[in-house]
Amino acid sequence: MQPYTQRVVSIIKAIPEGTVMTYGQVAELAGNRRGARQVVRVLHSMSGIYNLPWHRVVNAKGEISIQEEEARYMQIFYLKEEGVAASEDGRIDLEKYRYNPEREEER
Repeated sequence: MQPYTQRVVSIIKAIPEGTVMTYGQVAELAGNRRGARQVVRVLHSMSGIYNLPWHRVVNAKGEISIQEEEARYMQIFYLKEEGVAASEDGRIDLEKYRYNPEREEER
């Protein structure tokens, strides 16, 4: 596994229950601020293998990007199970639920 991919996997695994991060946020923390699409690819191809909490990653607007109906429903369901309020159209309040590891380090 490439170092960037390893960092992406580690970052996603570390997202705490009840919070979300954006694809771009994960990419930037992993070392490539323009690598959001690579994060999508990692999630798509490695979520099952590495047991990633894929449902905790959303787009920059706080929206669920998955278009496939069943997977979209599952993401909303998993988030709600963890206490993250997601609207029926898949919007999450990033001000309330975004995880910022940098802030955690400052504490």
